[in-house]
Amino acid sequence: MAQFDVYANPSKKGRQAYPLIVDVQNPIIEGLSTRLVIPLTNQKYLQHQTLAKLTPDIEYEGQIYLLLTPQLTSMPSHLLKDPIGTIKSLRNIVVDAIDFALTGV
Repeated sequence: MAQFDVYANPSKKGRQAYPLIVDVQNPIIEGLSTRLVIPLTNQKYLQHQTLAKLTPDIEYEGQIYLLLTPQLTSMPSHLLKDPIGTIKSLRNIVVDAIDFALTGV
């Protein structure tokens, strides 16, 4: 598992609205049994206007998703089996969104 790896959502219930999740946990806390993740969604599933800095567009595999930073959550590590890709090239965008959620800056 690596920070900014992308996984197919292991939850059958949430997979339609949130098809992908991003592991945002720093490797320094690798020993935990959980990982911090943020879901990605297609914009069509949002009913309200978003804050671009809080929910930035993420391009992955030719599609645009929204990073749902307010839904940052933990997930048991064993559910994250095989990453399907990475967005580590978008690290600054993801970290800025988390920072905005915590500090408002």
